[in-house]
Amino acid sequence: MSEHYYSKNPAVKSDPKEWQATLRDKRLRFKTDAGVFSKGEVDFGSRLLAETFTMPDVEGDVLDVGCGYGPIGLSIAASFPDRNIQMVDVNERAMALAKENADLNSIRNVSVYPSDALSAVEAEGFAAILTNPPIRAGKETVFKIYDGAFSKLAAGGELWVVIQKKQGAPSTMAHLTETFGNVETVEKKKGYFILKAQKTLT
Repeated sequence: MSEHYYSKNPAVKSDPKEWQATLRDKRLRFKTDAGVFSKGEVDFGSRLLAETFTMPDVEGDVLDVGCGYGPIGLSIAASFPDRNIQMVDVNERAMALAKENADLNSIRNVSVYPSDALSAVEAEGFAAILTNPPIRAGKETVFKIYDGAFSKLAAGGELWVVIQKKQGAPSTMAHLTETFGNVETVEKKKGYFILKAQKTLT
């Protein structure tokens, strides 16, 4: 089986690139590399999630699960400088790039650290958790992210997910409805769904 981005230490030879992208009306510089997800550009799903996200009226940090080299978390951090954005990934090369990209863009309100799903996330009471889940890692891993998010969100906090219809949007919607008691399709474009589930106050 060929290696993919959901690996702790990608064995593929390093091939760094640097480019710029506009996200949430902010021009950001990104350094990427072989062995990380969508190294040549901000993938459509991540871009759609970043652009669609609205901050819930809830106190607390924001968590980006499976942050990769950082396009979602860093664009949210740049838009909401008064919030701390925690960014986690299992891929050590991706995490190093996310830290470097935070420095490249002088974004200080982020913390980047390793975690397989949310296993190493110690904080609780997040206002929002965002994920472009690692579909290739399998449904068990993806659902583990959803379940972990529910336990880590503050009351009224929201989980935001981008997923393609052909890669499991219907089963994700069913699982989120079962776990959270609700799910909303916030945006739908080119086969991608932006889903939002709220941890209700009751």
